[in-house]
Amino acid sequence: MAIGLLGTKLGMTQIFDDETGAAIPVTVMKVGPCTITQIKTSDTDGYNAIQIGYSEVKEKALVKPELGHLKKAGASPLRHLKEYRVDDIQPYQLGETVNVDLFNTGDLVDVTGTSMGRGFAGYQKRHNFKRGNMTHGSKSHRLPGSTGAGTTPGRVYPGKKMAGQYGASKVTTRRLKVVQIDAECNLLLIKGAIPGKPGGLLNITPATIVGK
Repeated sequence: MAIGLLGTKLGMTQIFDDETGAAIPVTVMKVGPCTITQIKTSDTDGYNAIQIGYSEVKEKALVKPELGHLKKAGASPLRHLKEYRVDDIQPYQLGETVNVDLFNTGDLVDVTGTSMGRGFAGYQKRHNFKRGNMTHGSKSHRLPGSTGAGTTPGRVYPGKKMAGQYGASKVTTRRLKVVQIDAECNLLLIKGAIPGKPGGLLNITPATIVGK
């Protein structure tokens, strides 16, 4: 596996194709620069992995164990750490900086973020349930109906779709195309929408085949 990068969602806009003039909806992300803060090997940790850090902060924002961990790599205080398993650790060096140049225009990437939180939501909004009759006298416009059997088993099975907190969960959007890269400003433009609000943390990795 290859490593990815951490970034921040800035928002959406559109750009125009030079050949056809078609408008392309894109999401703009500030990606990296990230610092390699730890290299794990199968000899010392049981597996090969690369850990990167992102988003520089003041020292008082971290605790002493975190600062000590980053100091070993010669890295400045970083708020976010992310680990990627790799087959070969040879191309990577501790303290090395990786940036948006890791990707190329036309690449397909998977983007993971935290979806927008929508608070407590009902059955129709959260699970797309069909509503009840809207006729006069009906008392089940937006009710769930039966949630389980009576005497046996006499309870609601775990995992039953019900009303509850909607959103604010980890979501991955797969196989998005990289449309444009601005290495000078560390910007990555990808076609389509990605999870979360502007300012949210994102994990961008090379696209994987679903099911693998």
